Amino acid sequence: MEKPNISYIEELSGGDESFKTKILDILKEEFPEEKKSYQTNLNSGNFELTADNVHKLKHKISILGLDKSYEIAVAYEDNLREGSTALSSEFESILQTITNYLENL
Repeated sequence: MEKPNISYIEELSGGDESFKTKILDILKEEFPEEKKSYQTNLNSGNFELTADNVHKLKHKISILGLDKSYEIAVAYEDNLREGSTALSSEFESILQTITNYLENL
């Protein structure tokens, strides 16, 4: 499994530590809330809202340099819009990897 990194954030910041810190703080704040909303909607069987959650989360996946995981998220979002939860375990593994990473930053 690929590992999250902040290379893209460092590139965006152009060496501005304040900007980098601000982006990381936003990720640390928003990600757990979006993950919780995703899990709530998935558990309630509302696949359309779950797909919307995946759509938001996939941008964070991309920002953390997880290219293969981003592709899984794209496919999973499509699956959800078609009423299928195929790829849910792979996606949840990605979410856990990101959770662990952000908690240790």
